[in-house]
Amino acid sequence: MPPILIEMILALIEFFSITQSCKRLTFRHMELKHFRLIKTIAEEGSIANSSEKLFLTQSALSHQLKELENQLGFKVFFRSRNKWELTEQGVELYRLANDLFKTIDESFRHIQLISEGAKGKVRISTECYSFYQGLPKFIQKMAILFPAIEVDIILDATHQPIPKLFSKDIDIAIVTTRPSASTISSVELYEDEIKCLMHREHFLARKDYLEAGDFQDMHLIIHSFPLDSVSVYEHFLKPNRVTPQSISAIPFTSVALEMVGANMGVTCMPKWTLNSFKLSEELIFKPIGRNGLKRTQYLAYRKEDAPKQYISNFISSFREEFVVAI
Repeated sequence: MPPILIEMILALIEFFSITQSCKRLTFRHMELKHFRLIKTIAEEGSIANSSEKLFLTQSALSHQLKELENQLGFKVFFRSRNKWELTEQGVELYRLANDLFKTIDESFRHIQLISEGAKGKVRISTECYSFYQGLPKFIQKMAILFPAIEVDIILDATHQPIPKLFSKDIDIAIVTTRPSASTISSVELYEDEIKCLMHREHFLARKDYLEAGDFQDMHLIIHSFPLDSVSVYEHFLKPNRVTPQSISAIPFTSVALEMVGANMGVTCMPKWTLNSFKLSEELIFKPIGRNGLKRTQYLAYRKEDAPKQYISNFISSFREEFVVAI
């Protein structure tokens, strides 16, 4: 029950506190069963009908009502053979009972909606395979903190997460360009920098940073095609009309690292994506471009999903995990 409603009810009960025969009487000592008793008798009109509704004998019900009236110091009902009618004070108690039970019902409906909204499945994908390096650990943590939220990585949506977001094949997309569609919301996560990983004996290892033309004669190792999904190509090489002499798609990071360690090529990715790997001392990172090749990661989701509690919980946890960790 919302705190403000509880305060209002308590204030109303306090307002009706009555002093009779030098005895202070307060409604605060009334229980829910008393309000239910008054409401039922008022609506049923007799003890006989009310006892069935309340699952009490007529004798027990009459005893409870008499005990309540003695405690309050006034009659709640006028008795007659065929009809029980509320006194003036009883009318006020009946109104209070209606308000009280209405508030309780609404509060429990709200609690149920919250509980239902906290459970759900979140399907996530990214536009770059390198980002998947940090997801398993996060999913494991989510299973502990939010066991009602199931998280699925949708690899088939990689490279095209926004279209898949529109088609509702996924719920969360990690992208490097903020979506402009009015039906998609996004939150900025962090900025990272893509660097070129190479062997210290590579012919370009002595350069302070790499220029686009330096990649012309390189063997570039990427995770997968198409090339437009590779950040170093899309944001650095393609604008400068440079295509490496040789390109190999190696979907296993450990194998790509072995090839770079053997000076068989270079690969480009943010340092943080390799935190779980033990890198050889023979490997070095080189900045790409004079100012570095930086990108901003965004978490995108459908606006219509924003009210869902489990989506909100996922997004807040995701931001906390990755903004702090990167």
